[in-house]
Amino acid sequence: MILAARKEVGASVPASADPVLKVEGLSVVVRTEAGIKPLVEDLSFTLSRGETLCIAGESGSGKSMTALAIMGLLPKPAVSIGAGAIRLGALDLAGMDERQLRRVRGDRVAMIFQEPMTSLNPVLTIGRQLTEAIRAHRPVSAAEARRKAIAALEAVRIPDAAGRLAQH
Repeated sequence: MILAARKEVGASVPASADPVLKVEGLSVVVRTEAGIKPLVEDLSFTLSRGETLCIAGESGSGKSMTALAIMGLLPKPAVSIGAGAIRLGALDLAGMDERQLRRVRGDRVAMIFQEPMTSLNPVLTIGRQLTEAIRAHRPVSAAEARRKAIAALEAVRIPDAAGRLAQH
């Protein structure tokens, strides 16, 4: 079972405001030799502007599969969305192809992975990794990517953000 908790942050938003993220009837399935098995079944939630949403559950309850489905990063073809809708504002994420999703990822939706092997690479500088990710998703100059990388580090309160770009 997945439980969702919410907390409103900042100014209140009218109840009629369009949700930032809306997941309706999401089912994620895996294809095995024994047939199709559900990993997530009929999950629905709405995230409105100014809210923080926490998805919690036991190990194996589908939290990661839900996040990967939202990001369009399910390990296809074995795992896929079996049913449901994922809307980011007016965008139908579940109906997008990889090229379309790439334009949305990093700009409108992002994921921080908890596994060390999917986090920052200690061999490359922080600046190289951040600017590379920014330029992969947006057509910006190297200087603009650097400014955006510094802004991202400052947004999460990393001290001396500009100086950190040269670190590993």
